[in-house]
Amino acid sequence: MSFLLNISSGIDRLNQWVGKFTTWLILIVTLISAGNAIVRKAFNMSSNGLLEIQWYLFAAIFLLGAGYGFLKNSHVRIDFISGMLTARTRNWIDVGGIVLALFPFCVLCIYLSWPLFVQAYNSGEMSSNAGGLIRWPVYALVPLGFGLLMLQGVSELIKRLSFLTGSGDDPLSSENTMSDEEKELLELEKQAQQALGAR
Repeated sequence: MSFLLNISSGIDRLNQWVGKFTTWLILIVTLISAGNAIVRKAFNMSSNGLLEIQWYLFAAIFLLGAGYGFLKNSHVRIDFISGMLTARTRNWIDVGGIVLALFPFCVLCIYLSWPLFVQAYNSGEMSSNAGGLIRWPVYALVPLGFGLLMLQGVSELIKRLSFLTGSGDDPLSSENTMSDEEKELLELEKQAQQALGAR
């Protein structure tokens, strides 16, 4: 199991890096959007390329960030029901969801999107708008994003099976599902309480 946990840790690091990268894309798309709006209003000029790059980057944020969202356990859950279940039951439900829903869905999306990407790449497909961009990079985001999500599914499956076999911690415990910012805030609160207690 330790070998599998090492694989899981490597996948987590990959999606952690991709997730941090996509947060910078949010800043970039915001600046492009604001700059485009200012130029359009102030100088009555616009660019189809700048408009299209906004939705390319918007697509990249959501598709590439999906695996990171799964890593951080920020996807939608019905917490008031899962909170009443035991840790083992919650993990078994996740195992079933990953194997029966997530993996088939990711495989289907990759299978359907890959030919579109290859066709656009081979043909050099361009936007039909004047000054528009090439299309294959945005088509490539679909199989890439679902590939990263499926990889994170493998990692999460390993972690849940590790817990269920008694080889690891509960990946669904509240401490393990906290974001880095929440953990930092909790640490600052502890430090503040210690400082107040020392007075």
